[in-house]
Amino acid sequence: MKPINVGLLGIGTVGGGTWEVLKRNADEIRRRAGRAIRITHVADKETRKAKAIVDGKAKIVADAFQLVRSPDVEIIVELIGGTTIAKELVLQAIANGKHVVTANKALLATHGNEIFAAAQKKGVMVAFEGAVAGGIPIIKALREGLTANRIEWIAGIINGTSNFILSEMRDKGLAFGDALKEAQRRGYAEADPTFDIEGVDAAHKLTILSALAFGIPMQFKKAYKEGISRLTKADIAYAEELGYRIKLLGITKKSAKGIELRVHPTLVPARRLIANVEGVMNAILVKGDAVGPTLYYGAGAGSQPTASAVVADLVDVTRLITADPEQRVPHLAFQPDQLSKDRVLPIGEVETCYYLRMRVLDRPGVLADITRILAASKISIDAMVQKEPGEGESRVDIVLLTHLALEKNVERAISRIEKLSSVLGKVTRIRLESLL
Repeated sequence: MKPINVGLLGIGTVGGGTWEVLKRNADEIRRRAGRAIRITHVADKETRKAKAIVDGKAKIVADAFQLVRSPDVEIIVELIGGTTIAKELVLQAIANGKHVVTANKALLATHGNEIFAAAQKKGVMVAFEGAVAGGIPIIKALREGLTANRIEWIAGIINGTSNFILSEMRDKGLAFGDALKEAQRRGYAEADPTFDIEGVDAAHKLTILSALAFGIPMQFKKAYKEGISRLTKADIAYAEELGYRIKLLGITKKSAKGIELRVHPTLVPARRLIANVEGVMNAILVKGDAVGPTLYYGAGAGSQPTASAVVADLVDVTRLITADPEQRVPHLAFQPDQLSKDRVLPIGEVETCYYLRMRVLDRPGVLADITRILAASKISIDAMVQKEPGEGESRVDIVLLTHLALEKNVERAISRIEKLSSVLGKVTRIRLESLL
């Protein structure tokens, strides 16, 4: 059978890795796909660098739109990133009847509904394993391996930069700013790390996972996002003392009220496997009603790990390229006409447990005032730590862990507690998940 021709948009870090993996494992890939897969065209503005990488084995062009219109290309691999030009290129490729492979989580989280509808209408595939968690095959697990299950919830460490920073804060006792500088020095964090440390990148990925798990459209704008920049060494240490570790988690759950879609720092019991995922590694915990909890662990970014996912998508598309479009695995796991209209819950309607830390004056009645406010807001205490004041000190930290409580009730209680004359400054609130 004749080889399938691929057009590669962008031959940077992941694009270069994709070229290398396809070249190195060409025979294995051919045996698995049933035919050879070859990159015959590459579009990259840095044509000189691209020519050095491909060494005469592919045609190089600077204009990506020229490539998506080429009749000689059957599959387009989009690895340029962003949500503007990339969107135009992907939609143009689909309009021209080409299948698409992308690792662009921001594009799918914000424009996926439009892209998948266009692909469905045209009868082509859009594959996106590399868009979430690098080399971890979580998309295939949700779309195929777990289809017998009703997915109950997903909790994932899906941003390696933030996980590295939190690991450094815990292991070395670093302040957030110092841990961020170390991440930047090692090349894990960008000069502007906002997307990573404020939860935006993780929310892009979680939006995709939630759509696959619950059969809902992409709804990135409704995702709650809270980053790690305000975490302190004190909170990391108190969490450890109480038997927890703090991770930036993307969490999506289905309840009778709707779908939870939230990214935020989370206390996780230290005995959980996911709590022990360190450095830049990713891990995703999926709970199905039949299979129970399943954990997927591996490199969440990087040239070769993400290339592994991109090439796996190329193999999938190659295998199914002649199949009846109606018989292919649906883009979002559920048939397009069977997507749910379940609403995404605002964060105020989410129910979870909480870690609350407050600095107070060491005087009688303070704790009674605090617990009275919590009780009035229907919040019960699970555990408490009250530090003894140092020599000559009149201020102490109180740390409380709550049972399940409604977010809006917790917010109301915090507002009242902060108005007490005995409470100094703001109350630190971090959500807690047992992940059972």
